[in-house]
Amino acid sequence: MKITSLALGNSVCITLILLSLAACNSSKAPFAWETVHAIGSPTARHEAGLVAIEHNIFLMGGRRVNPTDVYDTKTQRWTRKSAPPFELHHFQPVVWQGKIYILGAMTGQWPNEVPVKHVIIYDPLTDQFTIGDPIPTHRLRGAAGAVVYRDKIYLIGGITRGHMGGYQPWFDEYDPKDGQWRELDNAPHARDHFQAVTAEHYLFAFAGRTTSKETDQDMSLTVKYGNVYNFEQQQWLAVTEREALPNLRAGNSAIAIGSNVIIAGGESASQVPAHTEVDVYDVVTKTWRAWPSNLEGRHGTGLVKVGEYVYTISGSGNRGGGPELTTIERLNLAGLPFCSVGCK
Repeated sequence: MKITSLALGNSVCITLILLSLAACNSSKAPFAWETVHAIGSPTARHEAGLVAIEHNIFLMGGRRVNPTDVYDTKTQRWTRKSAPPFELHHFQPVVWQGKIYILGAMTGQWPNEVPVKHVIIYDPLTDQFTIGDPIPTHRLRGAAGAVVYRDKIYLIGGITRGHMGGYQPWFDEYDPKDGQWRELDNAPHARDHFQAVTAEHYLFAFAGRTTSKETDQDMSLTVKYGNVYNFEQQQWLAVTEREALPNLRAGNSAIAIGSNVIIAGGESASQVPAHTEVDVYDVVTKTWRAWPSNLEGRHGTGLVKVGEYVYTISGSGNRGGGPELTTIERLNLAGLPFCSVGCK
């Protein structure tokens, strides 16, 4: 009887352990995008900027003169704020000392847009836009990538003549403290219509294209290889097959989370609907993997991280200019099944 009782006790213990594990697994958030139903809605737009400060997400610019719409992730409510002083589109906003900086933007109508000549600054506390330092005339371009690294803002790539041509491999450093501008070594590849990110002491520029409306091939001229800059060594790394993007597209969104560089959305000549694929480059293993696809394809917007979620909002649902979206998707990183370094 003692042996039977012991066996029964072990069986019960094992069952309880298995049930406990099952409960833990079932409580783990699914690693998939979900639609967020907000209170209110933003102004529909594309070729816009998306950036987060604390728990607020700022949707800015885009074709036409649009108000700045702010999404509070705590209350899930939209609030309408000021519009910029003129039309701003094709830019990647960055945050420095609590303010939003816009460099490498365009203004005007397709396909002859022109680069914006000054740094544009938005202060969330006062809800005011100001025109900042002039950008050197010979380095003006739009649809460029922008990042912040150690209190400097870096601008890479871009195009000088709207959608007509003039794509560049330029790489510049801007000091927002004193307005100084410094030209750095060109990237291995020219590209426009993309977003750059930093992870550890590296800058990553993936996706994009070499837009040239003069050849009528702008959508098909996507850039296959990514470029990586080492800030510590102050040089571009050699380009290898490891940096070849699995799904070629431009107008994509990008963000770095821990050791992952995430490329989502975009447009290309291969399909009319905007891309839903999410490609992720692990900077430690130097390998690509696929994350769950977006529920809705979109280009001309961004990715931001707030808490344990990655958000994407607005954009265009097809290649080109429409339909312009107002929807929100988010991905819960609590369900992240793999990450080399610091994803949470």
